Amino acid sequence: MKEIHIITPVKDSIESTLETIEAIQGSVISFPHTYTVYNDFSSAENTARLEEESKRLGFRLVNLADITDHPSPNYLLVLRICQKEALESNAGLLIVESDVTVKKDTLQALAEGALQRPDCAIAAAVTVDEQGVINYPYKHALGKENQILDTKKHCSFCCSLLTPALLKAFDFESLDPTKNWYDVTISHEALNLGLRNYLFTNLPVVHRPHMSRPWKRLKYTNPLKYYWRKFTKGMDKI
Repeated sequence: MKEIHIITPVKDSIESTLETIEAIQGSVISFPHTYTVYNDFSSAENTARLEEESKRLGFRLVNLADITDHPSPNYLLVLRICQKEALESNAGLLIVESDVTVKKDTLQALAEGALQRPDCAIAAAVTVDEQGVINYPYKHALGKENQILDTKKHCSFCCSLLTPALLKAFDFESLDPTKNWYDVTISHEALNLGLRNYLFTNLPVVHRPHMSRPWKRLKYTNPLKYYWRKFTKGMDKI
């Protein structure tokens, strides 16, 4: 892994997104790296704000509206673009979603942890709430804090590094285009390829779930409404 390509896909939720961006830009990283924000059809107002902030904070901004007319979410397009770019540079792909805030040393430590494990496909930082308690999607790791877990459960892309070993072994062109999210599929494919996924519960990152798509919080507050919307409108396919 010669370098790291850090990305944040985003749709609206501008204030939490800027917290994510500023935390990444304030990270201490010794690896050569780039940082790209993929704007997935945010409002005109928020797109303008992202364009202003990209100049101020120095990140690369890609407005997906400039390259596709496919409606949001466009996670598959982003993954395919990023896999190609990462393979060309022998880079790891580090995804930090727009509802996550990292610490200064998180990304460096995650990359080091992946490099120390040649069989690593995905190195994921555990998510916690603002009180530091492990939260969705890693509640299964409660009681296993401050460890590095060789996990058979899927790794969310909240804050995860996809290593060159995985990117070379599994072609994202084969992913199902009828789905919306791919962390479950890619996690399982990594294991099928004989690689391993590691959850770093010693590297907590603050996660405020579904800031960009608040309707998904119905899963916790009104599950009947969530699943009705999910299945009748074909949304949130994993």
